[in-house]
Amino acid sequence: MKRFIFQKKQRLVKNHQFKAVLGQRRRRSDGLLVLYMGENELGLSRFGVSVGRSCGSAVTRNRLKRLLREACRQTQHEIPRNTDYLLMMSPRWSKQIIETTGRLGIHQICRSFLALVRANRRP
Repeated sequence: MKRFIFQKKQRLVKNHQFKAVLGQRRRRSDGLLVLYMGENELGLSRFGVSVGRSCGSAVTRNRLKRLLREACRQTQHEIPRNTDYLLMMSPRWSKQIIETTGRLGIHQICRSFLALVRANRRP
């Protein structure tokens, strides 16, 4: 049985870590999420989450961050290792999606995240 623990060493937390991923310029978007990917030599995947002010109030942004982190935690065994992932809400669509669907679900975010990872793989 796989364990779905999200350890501290699996997180991108420092500004220079975020900038390193952004600097590699591997980006995909599907309207709901924006995914940046960068390679690392650590033998594990690391995840970072960013939700801007344009996505709503602090309460909304914190809820979105929790959903994004949970999507990363649940899908960590289905994605390639040695990669850093920076996951962001698409500011243009996030408010509209939340307003029209009422609540954004974890399953919708997981599907979107996995689709972006698969689409962003290099041949």
